[in-house]
Amino acid sequence: MMKTRDAAHAEESAEVEVLNAEAAKFDAMSKQVKASLGRLETANQLVNSNVKEVYSNTQGLQVMNDNIDKILDAIDKMLRPSEDKGREERIIRAGPERVGLPDYLTSLKRVDRALSQMSSSGLRINQQIIGDFNELLSEGNNRLQALFRSTLADNVQPVEPLHYITKQLPFPVLPQESASKLGSMDSFLSSTAARDASHNSRESPSVRIYAEMRGAYLSGSLHNLSAASISTSKRKASDEIYRQGTSGIGTYASGIEGIFSAEFNNISAIFSRQDWGLAFDATCRKALAEFAKTLRELNMHIKSNIPTDCFLAYEIVEIVTNVGYRLDQLSGQLKLPFADALKPIRETAKSSLAELMEDVRRRVSSMQTLPLDGSSVPFTAEVMTRMQALTIYPQSLGSVMASLGDGNWQAVPSANSTSSVSLPSLKSFDVGADTTQLLAHYIMDTIETLLTSLDSKARGLLKSKALWGVFMANNVAVIDRMIRSSDLSTVLASGGASARVESWRKKGTSAYLESWREPCSALMDVQYTNRGARPPSGSNGLIDSAAVIKQLGSKDKDAIKEKFKNFNASFDDLSGRHKALQMEREVRSLLAREVQAMIEPLYARFWDRYHEIDKGKAKYVKYDKGSLSAQLAALG
Repeated sequence: MMKTRDAAHAEESAEVEVLNAEAAKFDAMSKQVKASLGRLETANQLVNSNVKEVYSNTQGLQVMNDNIDKILDAIDKMLRPSEDKGREERIIRAGPERVGLPDYLTSLKRVDRALSQMSSSGLRINQQIIGDFNELLSEGNNRLQALFRSTLADNVQPVEPLHYITKQLPFPVLPQESASKLGSMDSFLSSTAARDASHNSRESPSVRIYAEMRGAYLSGSLHNLSAASISTSKRKASDEIYRQGTSGIGTYASGIEGIFSAEFNNISAIFSRQDWGLAFDATCRKALAEFAKTLRELNMHIKSNIPTDCFLAYEIVEIVTNVGYRLDQLSGQLKLPFADALKPIRETAKSSLAELMEDVRRRVSSMQTLPLDGSSVPFTAEVMTRMQALTIYPQSLGSVMASLGDGNWQAVPSANSTSSVSLPSLKSFDVGADTTQLLAHYIMDTIETLLTSLDSKARGLLKSKALWGVFMANNVAVIDRMIRSSDLSTVLASGGASARVESWRKKGTSAYLESWREPCSALMDVQYTNRGARPPSGSNGLIDSAAVIKQLGSKDKDAIKEKFKNFNASFDDLSGRHKALQMEREVRSLLAREVQAMIEPLYARFWDRYHEIDKGKAKYVKYDKGSLSAQLAALG
């Protein structure tokens, strides 16, 4: 048993020794592997270092290779312009007329491109060639400008605007071939290179040349219309009110609109869109300056003749405003130039409203005499003719009055003072203002000023109240007739205008009728109710004149006889004066009716009661009721 255990122990000991021996071998191998890995890492680091150096050298060689290629390309480019210089020089110096415009423009573009490339290289060796090419470009630019100018020169002869205006023909434009040719040249001349070559980087040479030559064409074509506007505006009697359309300013404005519209069509066909406004403004500048000068001269004429020629100012405001608006809608330009040109005329139009009213006061105040027959003064018709003329210009007057403000036309501003003419009231900014109402207010203010002035003057010069009444009634009749027979009736249809005129008519009528109170007073009698029964009277019975006379005492009969005599004398005198007075047809008819309505009922009553006072001998009772009625009817 013991032997068996020892044997097993011996066997296990042997196995342990074997394992220990294997472990020792494994440790030895591990040390060898670690040593090999260390040597391998060292070798790997050495390899990486060498590879990086090789890669860096390779990159440097690649950059060097690229630089060499670029240098070769640059040398090639430097040599190429030098080689092309002769060719471009031959083309440019030959001129576009000989080589043809397309080839000439292509050559200029090549020179411009070569200059750009050489300038960007920065190489000093290129400086000589750059200088040569700049000279070529400058010469080519000059030759191209000369061609642009000569092409325009074929179409700059002034035209006669009246031919196109009267026949309603469109103004001529440049031929399509010329416009296309000019547009091709502008494509280069408007470039930066061409502007630099012209030593003006802000303005295109083509725009400058076009504006210079076509501007002279516009100005020359419109010159006769300018002169005609001035001469036709002054060709009338000094006291004659300006009549719409008699001035040539309307034709002048039509000519401007037509020829400017045609010019804008030319510009839009030649220049690029960004240059349209600049070219159009520059081209029209000279013609607009002449137009503004013409308006200033007309303004001086108008200011010297406000009462008769202010209507020309209203016409100009309306015409020029409309033309300026339409051209602005077409081109987006010229709004301000037209407004500046119109400004003096517009200011005169504004101030004229107050001056017209002041002229009414001044003219009436200066009257030394008034008609002794009661007729109206010619100045009344003159003022109403002015008012009728105002209705012809509703658009311009509406604008002027709205900017001036309702009622601000009552006083004339002094030259050195700020007034509502230059500084409008807040009412003038009311965009909803009823311009027709403003015009109606102004017209009625003027009529009121006229009648008030005439009333004051008549009270001082006419001794008879009846004559004053007829005088005022006649003037009111003229005013009323001229309102009803014209567009004034429409303008004054509302706002109480008719009531204001009627109030003046009643004043004149009442004043005249006061003179007829004398015969009326002679027809007044006294009746005593305590002296027996009254004779029947009124519509229910006939009056017995004999019975009435019988009841009267001798003194009362003498009084009745005196009343008839006084009535006859007064009535005959007033009838004669009435017929001698000069009355408007409607005034005579109105006053006759009023007199008849006053006298006839009183006389009829008085005659019914007392006609038997002279027992039919007509010694005291000159008129029976029928004959008196006929006399009264004859007053009309």
